[in-house]
Amino acid sequence: MTKKVLAVIDMQNDFIDGVLGTKEAVAIVDNVADAIKNFDGEVLYTRDTHSENYLSTQEGKNLPVEHCIKGTHGWEICDTLKALQTAQTRIFDKPAFGSTELAEYLATMEDLESVTLVGLCTDICVISNAMVIKAKLPEVPVYVMENCCAGVTPQSHTNALEAMKMCQVAVI
Repeated sequence: MTKKVLAVIDMQNDFIDGVLGTKEAVAIVDNVADAIKNFDGEVLYTRDTHSENYLSTQEGKNLPVEHCIKGTHGWEICDTLKALQTAQTRIFDKPAFGSTELAEYLATMEDLESVTLVGLCTDICVISNAMVIKAKLPEVPVYVMENCCAGVTPQSHTNALEAMKMCQVAVI
């Protein structure tokens, strides 16, 4: 039996309506919820995860805004999507933009037919995860749902979608 995976990338409070939130991020929550409800396959989540020393990390020095500190409200998946999770839902906590752990998990799946990505931010974590997955599984089709992603800015969202298309990630 072939398998499809939907990877919900970093749909966390801090990125939606928290310290790094945008109106575009708020606007995709219902679209992402619909995508999850209508998806015929396994739904996985990633969660940007930092510790109290975030500001002293390389990322923290380049983006000096504390966010997604493990255990805080901002770190949690938004309530709308959390309500759709089950006891079997896998969440991959990741300290970097892309999750090698997610890619490794996908590589263990027999008959993986495709991976579809939704979430935040198109231009940072969505594109990073798409590239990590494409590098690990070059023959597995990777899709990104445009109306279920938002970037830091509308322009950077568009730029990321175009970059992914160049790397054989299909934007749907």
